[in-house]
Amino acid sequence: MRQALKGIRILDLSRVFAGPGGSMILGDLGADVVRVEAPHGTDSIRDWSPFVKDQSTYYFSANRNKRAITLNLKKTEGRALFQKMVAQADVVLENFKTGTMERLGLGFKQLKQWNPTIILCSVTGYGQTGPFAQEPGFDPVLQAVGGLMDVTGDPDGEATRVGLPVVDMMSSLYTAISILAALRARDLYGEGDHIDISLLDVQVSSLANVASSYLMKGHRSKRMGNTHNNIVPYQVFQCEDKPLMVACGNDQQFVKFCQVVGHPEWAEDSRFKTNASRVDNRDVLTELLDAVMVLKTAETWFALLSDAGVPSGPVNNVEEVFQHPQVQARKMVEKVDHPTLGSVPLVRNPLKFSNMSITIEKHPPLLGEHTETFLQDELGLSVEEIKQLGEEGVI
Repeated sequence: MRQALKGIRILDLSRVFAGPGGSMILGDLGADVVRVEAPHGTDSIRDWSPFVKDQSTYYFSANRNKRAITLNLKKTEGRALFQKMVAQADVVLENFKTGTMERLGLGFKQLKQWNPTIILCSVTGYGQTGPFAQEPGFDPVLQAVGGLMDVTGDPDGEATRVGLPVVDMMSSLYTAISILAALRARDLYGEGDHIDISLLDVQVSSLANVASSYLMKGHRSKRMGNTHNNIVPYQVFQCEDKPLMVACGNDQQFVKFCQVVGHPEWAEDSRFKTNASRVDNRDVLTELLDAVMVLKTAETWFALLSDAGVPSGPVNNVEEVFQHPQVQARKMVEKVDHPTLGSVPLVRNPLKFSNMSITIEKHPPLLGEHTETFLQDELGLSVEEIKQLGEEGVI
C-alpha cells in the first residue's frame, strides 16, 4: 500500500486536540506517530466524557494511527532516552506552555544538537512571542478573543461559541500543513525548522471576509444568526417538520427558488430582483418565504430545490448525519479492533487519492501501550533495563 509519509517518524508530546489532531492526519498519511506521555498520563482529554467502559470517546477522535509510550522527561534518564529517540526522528510536536521545552532542556537549540535536521512544531494559544505568550490557550477562549464569537449567534442574543472546537480543529490542519512544508524544505535545503503555531493566529486568519471587510472598509460585521450579512436568501427556514438551509448565491438561483416555491413574480419584484435589493428588504422577503416554506417537509423542499439547481439541505442531527446515504456511500466510518473495547467505529480521514489508500491501521492507543516493545525494538533496551526504568518511575 502506498503511503506518502512512510518512513517519517513524529514524536508527539502534544495533548488535547490541536496538536494530536495534526499528528493524526500525518499518521493517516503513513507517518510513524509515537505519542509520548508521562507515566501517569499527560493528556487530560482522556478524562473527558462520554466514556465507553473506561475509554474517553473524545480521546478517540484525535488519536487513531499512533503508537504510545510513557516517558518521564523530568528525569535525567528519561531525557537521555528521549535524546536517542530524537536522533531517529524527523519531527517533534509539542503544545506545552511557552518556555516549557526550554526549561526541560529540550528546546530547539538542544534538539538540533542531537539531530541537526530535526523539525520542532510548537502549538500554543498565543504563540512563542508577544505580550500574551505565557497565557494558556483553550478553544472557547480563542473563539472569544479572536472575534469568532462576536459574529456568531442571534442578532439580539449573546455572542455564541461554535459547538465544536473549531479553533483547535483549524490549528490541527495548519499543524499538519506546516510539518509537511518543513519536511519538504528539509529535503531541499538540508535544515530543520522550528514551527510556531498560535491558535490566535489561526483564528484571526480564519476571519476571512469579515477581516477583509474591516481592514479595507472599516466595516464591523454583526451577528446574523443563521442568515448572511451580504447575501439573501442565505438562511434557515422552518419547514413542516424541521429546518432547511437554503443558499441562493446569485440572482439566477433566486429566480429558480421563486419558481419552486410557486411565486415566480417575486423574482421580478423591484424589492427582490437583485441581491442588493434583497439585502435592503431582507425582513419583508423573509416573512413571505417563512409563510411558504412551512407548508412542506424539509426533504420535500430539498428534492424540489435540488431538481432546480438551488443549494439547500436539511439541518441534521449527528444520528441523521451518519444515516445520510452520501456519508455512507463515501464510507466515512471505519471499524478498527481495540484491545479492551473490541471493534469500534471511527470517523475516517476525508482525504481520498487515486493512488494511495488511507485506512485506520492503528487504534487510538492505550496509555503507554507500546512502551516496552518500542524501547526493545527501537532503542535496543533489554527486558531487565526496561523493568528497572519502570521501578524508577522513568517509564
